[in-house]
Amino acid sequence: MATTNVLLREDVDNLGVRGEIVRVKAGYARNYLLPRKLAVQATAGNVKQIEGERKALLKREARDRATAEAQADQLRTLSLNFERKVGEHGMLYGSVTSMDIAEALRAKGYEIDRRRIQLREPIKETGDFTVNMRLHRDVTVELPVKVTAEGGAATETTAAAPAQAEASATEAADTTATETAENAASEETAGETEA
Repeated sequence: MATTNVLLREDVDNLGVRGEIVRVKAGYARNYLLPRKLAVQATAGNVKQIEGERKALLKREARDRATAEAQADQLRTLSLNFERKVGEHGMLYGSVTSMDIAEALRAKGYEIDRRRIQLREPIKETGDFTVNMRLHRDVTVELPVKVTAEGGAATETTAAAPAQAEASATEAADTTATETAENAASEETAGETEA
């Protein structure tokens, strides 16, 4: 199969990093990398131009990494809270997705692309979660996310109410069983006295 050399303009997963010259199949370059401007052809005629671009890309890479690290320092102090409608057993009606997290960050003044939020699957239950955000190839931030039921304290009391009701029911059942045993014992004693 025919291959070609290309200079990557952006990081491409499982292929290489920005500014790197890689060998790929010609069809992959022609149909995917070049139309999306993820790479340019690395021909003999433009090697010097590519080297100049590569140096510029490496400088841009260093600048992007510094920006990502500064943003990561700010995000480490941040935590997000989401209130959602909840059904039985703490399961949400709907879910919290990477788009929801990106919108919450945007509301707090941080422009993070939702594709940088690494969420394996949407959050579908209440609780505390940790979501990873990949701001740069070498910079990842763990963001605490808390999902609660709408109304907050009201759901905690409703969650505690079934537990209290269950405890009361268990207590009542124990009392009934004890009374039944006492009644049976007194009936036996009464039966023995009559005989």
